[in-house]
Amino acid sequence: MEKRTRIKGIFFDFDGVITKEKNGSPTMIAYISEEMNIPYDKVYNAYVKYNDDLLMGNINHEDMWKAFCTEIGQDIEYDILKESFMNMTLDKQMLDIIREFKENYIIGMITDNKADRIDAIIDNTELKGLFDSVVISAKVHSRKNENQIFLQALKETGLNPQECVFIDNTASNLVAPKNMGFTTVFFDDVKRDYGVIREAVEQNDI
Repeated sequence: MEKRTRIKGIFFDFDGVITKEKNGSPTMIAYISEEMNIPYDKVYNAYVKYNDDLLMGNINHEDMWKAFCTEIGQDIEYDILKESFMNMTLDKQMLDIIREFKENYIIGMITDNKADRIDAIIDNTELKGLFDSVVISAKVHSRKNENQIFLQALKETGLNPQECVFIDNTASNLVAPKNMGFTTVFFDDVKRDYGVIREAVEQNDI
């Protein structure tokens, strides 16, 4: 019987796993819509066209903000955008699990996200100091349908894929890491069954 490698690192997606909201952009858009009294759909349509480039790090929010405001037809203070980053709900139960795991494992975050948003959230919440590695698509110009973002996480932690678990709430994001050798866990962001995470770690940590 082939001996499995002991798990040494556990990597978490952000939106839908560490937060209770499935996706990040809608939380930002909702905040801007409410604060500026602009219909949600209008903000959404103006923002979404930049989303892929923001996630890939081809542009940042400062690059698109003037054009976004022009399309909205309103000069919105950039600080409103910064405030919108914080319009999310951290899952306290998930954070307790992460803290528990941190006693014995390397803990990381791998997320398709905007760099300024994740940096702001980490710097201004209880997430600060919680992760040994944070890999953001906008910083590495690679998303979770590719190997590169996962290779960066391995490089930063000195681990190999067989030593790692990756948890995500989108099944398609688990294909690349699984093919690389990660143990992958689908976390249903509606059911929020924390037991599947513990089970996956315990079964593979031998």
